[in-house]
Amino acid sequence: MADRDREPRCDRLFHDVYASDAGESGFRSPAADRYKLTVPAFEAQLDGLWDVEAQLTFDDGGLSYYTVVADRLEAVGRRGYCFVTTDFIGERGFLSPEQIRELDARGHVIGTHSASHPARFSALTTDEMRDEWSGSRMKLEDILGRAVTVGSVPGGYFSTAVAKAAADTGLRTLFTSEPTTKASACEACELIGRFTLRGGHPPEMARRFAASAPWARCGAWVGWNTKALVKPMLGASYARIADWILEPNR
Repeated sequence: MADRDREPRCDRLFHDVYASDAGESGFRSPAADRYKLTVPAFEAQLDGLWDVEAQLTFDDGGLSYYTVVADRLEAVGRRGYCFVTTDFIGERGFLSPEQIRELDARGHVIGTHSASHPARFSALTTDEMRDEWSGSRMKLEDILGRAVTVGSVPGGYFSTAVAKAAADTGLRTLFTSEPTTKASACEACELIGRFTLRGGHPPEMARRFAASAPWARCGAWVGWNTKALVKPMLGASYARIADWILEPNR
């Protein structure tokens, strides 16, 4: 199936939320911590979206989706997408099987964020990509007792091969980190971009991404594409770069 335009949308990408220590939830590293929000910062972003149609997604499968995020979304009549890195289920700072089942029962969408969260997903072989998608899907399906057909790409390392591998293993919707309002498709898999919210963004940034500030969307797109060019060249050293230079909305 060729790529095709879909209805414009403006989905938001969050990661973990923490009360006092970024290590409370999700992956513990300087690179991961850059994308975590304090509880007040998250609430400020959420306040700006109360009257905006926007899908909220949360990567990694950190514990804070259960302890913080879900209650706050439900309080304003929302449900989110929770993308789980399945090799870490039950580990410190990550969701347990019981919590995943409860979130699903409460109406939140559970999806895969790969099995092991490879440092550079797009650099894997096709077979490795398929193993990541299929293994994580099967683990979530065992927990939930039903099919899981939605996922998100870890680390922002997307390529057509990543999408094809996802489609080959039964995923029908794949969220990327490209800040775009237009969905497309690859094979049988719908591709949906997202605008990333991270520590240091002003409280109104989530709302700016919606419709009131096209310049914010443009800045996010330029920053993302700049990073997309730099990441392959820097490889593993990329995480050590002060990437605020490449984040015009910081």
